[in-house]
Amino acid sequence: METVEMNSVSLKRPHSEENVANADEIKRQKISEKSNTGNDSGQSVETVTEQPDKSLLEDTKNEIVVHEENEEQEDEELEDSDEDGDPESFADMMKHGLTESDVGITKFVSSHKGFSGILKERYSDFVVHEIGKDGRVSHLDDFSVPVDDEDPSEETFTVLSDEDKQRLEELQLLKNKETSVAIEVIEDTKEKRTVIHQAVKSLFPGLETKTEDRDGKKYIIAYHAAGKKALANPRKHSWPKSRGSYCHFILYKENKDTMDAINVLSKFLRVKPNIFSYMGTKDKRAITVQEIAVLRITAQRLAHLNKCLMNFKLGNFSYKNHPLKLGELQGNHFTVVLRNITGTDDQIEQAMHSLREIGFINYYGMQRFGTTAVPTYQIGRAILQNNWNEVMDLILKPRPGAEKGYLVKCREEWAKTKDPAAALKKLPVKRCVEGQLLRGLLKYGMKNIISAFGIIPRNNRLMYIHSYQSYVWNNMVSKRIEEYGLRAVPGDLTLKGATAVHIEEGDVDNYTIHDVVMPLPGFDVIYPKHKIGEAYKEMLVADDLDINNMRHKIRDYSLSGAYRKIIIRPQNVNWEVVAYDDPRIPLFTTDLDKLEGKPLPVLPTDGKFRALKMEFSLPPSTYATMAIREVLKMDTSIKNQTQLNTTWLR
Repeated sequence: METVEMNSVSLKRPHSEENVANADEIKRQKISEKSNTGNDSGQSVETVTEQPDKSLLEDTKNEIVVHEENEEQEDEELEDSDEDGDPESFADMMKHGLTESDVGITKFVSSHKGFSGILKERYSDFVVHEIGKDGRVSHLDDFSVPVDDEDPSEETFTVLSDEDKQRLEELQLLKNKETSVAIEVIEDTKEKRTVIHQAVKSLFPGLETKTEDRDGKKYIIAYHAAGKKALANPRKHSWPKSRGSYCHFILYKENKDTMDAINVLSKFLRVKPNIFSYMGTKDKRAITVQEIAVLRITAQRLAHLNKCLMNFKLGNFSYKNHPLKLGELQGNHFTVVLRNITGTDDQIEQAMHSLREIGFINYYGMQRFGTTAVPTYQIGRAILQNNWNEVMDLILKPRPGAEKGYLVKCREEWAKTKDPAAALKKLPVKRCVEGQLLRGLLKYGMKNIISAFGIIPRNNRLMYIHSYQSYVWNNMVSKRIEEYGLRAVPGDLTLKGATAVHIEEGDVDNYTIHDVVMPLPGFDVIYPKHKIGEAYKEMLVADDLDINNMRHKIRDYSLSGAYRKIIIRPQNVNWEVVAYDDPRIPLFTTDLDKLEGKPLPVLPTDGKFRALKMEFSLPPSTYATMAIREVLKMDTSIKNQTQLNTTWLR
């Protein structure tokens, strides 16, 4: 689901966490995180609750593309570098981005007067706890490891030298022509040899070991038992039958998205990322707590990572017989701090009471649509129109706004030559959508764009058409609320189980606005029987699409549609206004703070600034940014917030 995140919202003054000297670099980094539309699945975007609508389940990025490690490291270095900084100001670059009204987000349900506040001034101001399918909120509160006689000793993790580990890793990953690695047993005892055997087999899945005598010395010989398949399939015979095949654990992470976290864990464990499973992806610029399952990796091995990983903690280990599945979560619980708020106590009370009692419009958030001058929904529309030249052009053409320097050069080369090989040479980072499409064009030729586009991972391709569905839905919901307000009316749709039915005149008093759903366009949905039903048809006709024929000649791009509630009422809503002087001080304790025994922050009774601490739970496929938008009554787009930030900095 879900992985571009919105950075700081509203008026933002630089402080020690983001000092002024590095402001331009930080801003460019933030925008580069936003501009990779290939990573924006529209879910797990920064504040979305990660389970997709049923028919959109594939929207979430469960598919992990495994790359050659050298290429991956090179890409990461380039992505982290501040390449070719644009002399334009950040605000000037973002003036080409989207605003909420561009994607149909125009209405509010509350009557209070809006006020300003800073969202995510610090990533620790935004904390997400996953709510599992059993309704329990995930917390990291236990570092202990389940006792298991089958586990290797602690010495297993220290007996191999760094040089041995390097050689074994190269052997495991088939990086050289060596067929084995010999490790001399310095202090030869049976116990020492046993520990080395255990260390190699547990730390490097897929390798077998044997003992050999060479020139009067004992050596442990490591070798591949099952060729290239061994790395992808951890050794089954080494796992006790009495133990569940999956180790479940709580992952606490700071300022890193779920996919990045899993890639880091897989590198440290020397396994493929696809042996991990989870119920939803989580935001980057936040502290998040979620459950992860991994196939045949011991809790002991996982716990050992706590000694060497930054910004991660693993705990609450248990063994089970099943992995996790996308969409199994019930939602997420959010703890959010809005700093430097300007609202009066009365305004805040009105806003929060309205959020708790009425809720907010269940718009798809800005993260769903990308942040550059070419919104993702435009590409989705071209796919549905079967206009593949337009798809290619929208993805590759030059565009104004904030982008990495190498992407700008790649686009310029493409515009000048229409030569995929020449454009690809300008693009050192090959994992982005642009690089994948160019490789496809190089492989299949300019006359077979459909196959070239198919090289892009399926979830990324579907993200575009789901973005278009979301664009239509947002616009139609705004029209529905403008036309009929916050009450159920005849012709609206509601769900009876999983089936949508129309609300009839005689039954309308039995329903409220909280019962009303509206469809995402597709071949397997029905539409409202009032004016908005016609508005759907008119919008699709204007986009050269037929609402009665949403099947595509390529099955992947056929849209079945889905239903979505138009108003969401958060659960477990609580809030508090606190005063503070230092913007660097955290305003609440995290799970890790509690485990480490850190005391609650001491706050002044009459500080320079005021902050609104708010907590609420959201169901799957809803965006917390849209709940916060309803409280502040502010445009949450990066374009608008950047202009506000720039005004403040002057």
